[in-house]
Amino acid sequence: MQRCTWVGITLALAVVMVRADSEFTGDGGRAGVPADMSKINFTRVMYDSEGGMGEAYYAYDGRMWARWETDFPQGDDNFSHRLTQLTRLHMNPVASSRTLLAADLGDFPMLYLSDPGYMILSQEEIAAFRRYLANGGVVWVDDFWGDAEWQQLANIMRQVLPGIQWRALSAHPPIFHTVFDLNEGLPQIPALPFASPGGDTAEPAGAHKYPAGSLSDPQMRAWLDDQGRIMVVATHNTDVGDGWEREAYGEWYFETFSTLSYMVGVNVMTYLITH
Repeated sequence: MQRCTWVGITLALAVVMVRADSEFTGDGGRAGVPADMSKINFTRVMYDSEGGMGEAYYAYDGRMWARWETDFPQGDDNFSHRLTQLTRLHMNPVASSRTLLAADLGDFPMLYLSDPGYMILSQEEIAAFRRYLANGGVVWVDDFWGDAEWQQLANIMRQVLPGIQWRALSAHPPIFHTVFDLNEGLPQIPALPFASPGGDTAEPAGAHKYPAGSLSDPQMRAWLDDQGRIMVVATHNTDVGDGWEREAYGEWYFETFSTLSYMVGVNVMTYLITH
């Protein structure tokens, strides 16, 4: 019985490793669904990650997750629904997903990219990313923590936008006040498993790529074009998407963190779509 158990585990991990190398998991076929051009489609970026278990993919809530699909699709669908409730944005209630090489990528004015701490892009994807931004698209990167995960994104962005440096956005720019006033700047929102009443809002270093470095300072950073337009905005040391996904996982978490997640999300989405 013990031998069968270990064989089963080994085979399961082998399947996961093959899937991580050869295809994207968890999409549910959404990448093949044409965009509803009568509405705004909240669109998740699908990408590959380097490493193995706990790096490119991880086990949680009874299944395996690729890094790109963290909080997907429930968080994205919830956010699309709330955007329709709280703003005049006419959202498709079912979120989309696309790779950077998708033929119809330009049909989506904004892309959302989550958990990029181990993200890798091919030279084709880097070129497609650059074209998308040059044609007026904008990308929001969320849910990555610490120095090593930031560096992973920064290294890729140096290839996507050579010669353009990121800059920190304080609490004063319009993006913090588009709909809701976030006078204290970017709030720190921990994923549900790390949140507790009276506890630290910074996620633990052991849950993130080594060396984690500073996890306590949430910051909004951006890459801007020559006219000052945000091309890529990053919400670092915070997990906005988990606040959307976990809105129904208890009144305390909703009131403490999901409400803040929606405030940030509404501001960012409304600003990026209208500027």
